[in-house]
Amino acid sequence: MKVGVVGIGYVGLVTAACLADSGVDVICVDKDAQRIKDLNEGVIPIYEPGLSEVVKCTHASGLLHFTTSLRQAVRDSLVLFLAVGTPSAPDGSADISAVLQVAGDIAEAMDGYRIFVVKSTVPVGTCRRVSEIVAARTKHPFDYVSNPEFLKEGSAVDDFMKPERVIIGAVDPKVREIMRHLYAPFMRRRDRVIFMDPTSAELTKYAANCMLAARISFMNELSVLCDAVGADIELVRAGIGSDARIGNAFLYAGVGFGGSCFPKDVRALIHTGETRGCSLEIAKAVRDVNLRQQSRFARRVVDYYASGPAPATLAVWGLAFKARTDDIRESPAMFCVEEFLKAGFAVRAYDPEAMPGAQKILGDRVTFCRDHYEAAQGADGLIVLTDWQQFRNPDFERVLGLLKRPVVFDGRNLYDPDYLQQMRIEYHCVGRPPRG
Repeated sequence: MKVGVVGIGYVGLVTAACLADSGVDVICVDKDAQRIKDLNEGVIPIYEPGLSEVVKCTHASGLLHFTTSLRQAVRDSLVLFLAVGTPSAPDGSADISAVLQVAGDIAEAMDGYRIFVVKSTVPVGTCRRVSEIVAARTKHPFDYVSNPEFLKEGSAVDDFMKPERVIIGAVDPKVREIMRHLYAPFMRRRDRVIFMDPTSAELTKYAANCMLAARISFMNELSVLCDAVGADIELVRAGIGSDARIGNAFLYAGVGFGGSCFPKDVRALIHTGETRGCSLEIAKAVRDVNLRQQSRFARRVVDYYASGPAPATLAVWGLAFKARTDDIRESPAMFCVEEFLKAGFAVRAYDPEAMPGAQKILGDRVTFCRDHYEAAQGADGLIVLTDWQQFRNPDFERVLGLLKRPVVFDGRNLYDPDYLQQMRIEYHCVGRPPRG
């Protein structure tokens, strides 16, 4: 079976590479000619652990191909994955214009039966809209499948290779069997494919991301209460996370969530509810709490340094929205840096992977450094905004020698407050009482 993947961004490239690694002949299509040229030359456009190795290996083996010709991919493939972007529109809805455009273009290139598999995150009802467009542009038969992705940036290759579940929204039993066969190599130990109708599959994706975002916002709101009453959010997290019904995942308080999925999908779910006459109050609260949390942390830093004799210089560790990715989309770290700049502070920043993207936005307003210790040189304080592993256990004696003032604002609660107190470092974190 040959498979086409249209849209070679984060989701499309991971999907294509992992399917090719299982032995499937995959042809990848993207309208960005430079991206296709780079991929053919072994240049991977995104940072994702393990992805570069899989792409290069499968491309060298002849199982993974890159082209700008959609017609070629359609003619060579039975199954076509649509993995184009669905960014937020100004009203908060998901902009599916690229999905509709690609679906129509595929339909016009068809010379026989094809299966459309929508991997992009799309709102409920997209199955109907895509089917109408395809039916209007081709006389050939087709089927529609909703196959939402559940990849975590930083572990996407493992998530695809060892999925917790694979959602297949399809009606025809024959199509379901084709999809089951495609995912069979990733189900050797246990079958984790869940079949449902396309509409339910579309909603499942949004519901899952909103639920996870809700856990983060709930803990961030609790961290504010902890500050008010003198409780420790890390102890609270350990206490409630030990309940098997709750678990530990996504219970870490901090500066807020970001990235390409949670903020966009929460907004889209709210918009879907509003268009159907359903006000999703919990989803709205998740969104609002997250925005407040980012503003609250940035304001704490700004207020602390505002009364100083001269504009402060801040060392910022982390620009990506989380560790193990170069993604700065809706990153709380980027939000905070912008707030620091608005306040007139100088910023010296370091991130292991996200600096090229950040430089395009921040330009020469920020000093980008070679490592996290260089960022601390001569700064009035250290601001930790991303939970990279190399930031978790720094040489604090060295940091003290570099900083002008021994102050740390930790937006990820990475450090032990008692240890930093012993080091005579003034430590500000999220939802934890001050020591001493």
